Amino acid sequence: MEVVQPILVVEDDALIRMSLVECLVAGGYTVSDCGSGAAALAFIDESDDLHGLATDIKLGKGPSGWEVAHHARQKYPNIAVIYFTGDSTADWSSQGVPNSVALEKPFAAAQMLTAMATLMMGASS
Repeated sequence: MEVVQPILVVEDDALIRMSLVECLVAGGYTVSDCGSGAAALAFIDESDDLHGLATDIKLGKGPSGWEVAHHARQKYPNIAVIYFTGDSTADWSSQGVPNSVALEKPFAAAQMLTAMATLMMGASS
């Protein structure tokens, strides 16, 4: 089953990024990925259609996941946003965009898929 809503995964660790992409593709989503905040900002600027964003918060040098999500919401006000981090998710409520979800690493693939489906259903209603 292919889901037509395209999703962007942003993660600076290549192995984690590949795992997230595989998880979402297995869930039926069309997925693109970027390894840095700067690449993600450029991808968002060039994209014509984006329904979901799954981003690490700490992305090394350059823009953070917070900045990537805020930028995505400027272009796509209803985009589903999932943050993930190895640190506490405590800052999410103050720094994250509204109607988003934060997952603390490590998390199960089912958590990612459930969160994305729930957010996308909320955005379409």
